Amino acid sequence: MTSKQRAILKGIAQTEDTILQVGKNGIIDTLVTQVSDALKARELIKMKVQDGSPLSPAEAANELAEKTKSEVVQVIGNKFVLFKRNPQNPKIDLKAK
Repeated sequence: MTSKQRAILKGIAQTEDTILQVGKNGIIDTLVTQVSDALKARELIKMKVQDGSPLSPAEAANELAEKTKSEVVQVIGNKFVLFKRNPQNPKIDLKAK
């Protein structure tokens, strides 16, 4: 992913709501499945790490990105953004505007 593409995704992510959370149980199989499904439907998702989680936001983002074959766009505070292109039905245009 180029820096321009990352900047486009960061701009889109600013207006997105947090849809999933990493809680005190950390990253469990059901969360990985939910993240995969959300990425397939939306391509870009924003997540939050709760205070009781055993993982830092960066650790959670990297682990979920690895397990879902997605990319970490950014980590800010206790939130992070993941992106995965849907090859059959792309929704986000990454061409520079």
